[in-house]
Amino acid sequence: MSHHSSEVDDRIQAPPHIQKRHPESQVIGNIKDGLRTRGKYTPGQYAYVSKLEPKSYKEALHDEEWAYTMLEELSQFEYLKVWELVPRPLGKTIIGTKWVFRNKSDEEGNIIRNKARLVAQGYCQEEGIDHDETFAPVARIESIGLLCAFACHKNFPLYQMDVKSAFLNGDIQEEVYVSHPPGFTDFQHPDHVYKLNKALYGLKQAPRAWFDRLTKFLKDQLFSQGSVDKTLFTKTSGSHMLIVQIYVGDIVFGSSDPAVF
Repeated sequence: MSHHSSEVDDRIQAPPHIQKRHPESQVIGNIKDGLRTRGKYTPGQYAYVSKLEPKSYKEALHDEEWAYTMLEELSQFEYLKVWELVPRPLGKTIIGTKWVFRNKSDEEGNIIRNKARLVAQGYCQEEGIDHDETFAPVARIESIGLLCAFACHKNFPLYQMDVKSAFLNGDIQEEVYVSHPPGFTDFQHPDHVYKLNKALYGLKQAPRAWFDRLTKFLKDQLFSQGSVDKTLFTKTSGSHMLIVQIYVGDIVFGSSDPAVF
């Protein structure tokens, strides 16, 4: 997790009594270090990433770093129990899958990480069969700006976290089947397909499934959901408040009670 010292968006006029910057005493770490990301690597670690993005999965499998990254992605599927291998059902649409490869860079433009993501070809889905509701609320930049202003006013730090493979945590209700990942066919069951238990990137209902699960968890923890901004959750204890703002797979949170952390 990293702390963001926050300045209110210039488009949002803060009331005169609200300060626009956090006091330096509220900034975690050395304020002179500048922006820090979760991808801060030492120079020697750059040697363990591939500099080129492969154009196909076949090309990726011939590169040790990319092949490892693909296996890491599939290991997340196993850990989160995203799917199960089943005989091909009759009369069901089998949605294809494909690999998407991206190099992640730090603020200086250095490639620090290879990211391989298996996605479903969601354009094959049929409404009412493979998916129903797909809408998921997303926090507006004005809401985040107001949260920063409120944190300044109440004099407490904000934290930010990224949920790894967020969509893979979303439960789906529909019966959805996908094909074997390209390059990773189960040779003992080549005619089988994968039945999804969790949402897969690329599925139309994936954002909604993730948001619904996170919402349920927060409400189980006695958080109240905003009536206007559905991505804002609050929990009060006496005079203190814990605030959580959701932006797809990122979460900004803070509390006026230091004991919470």
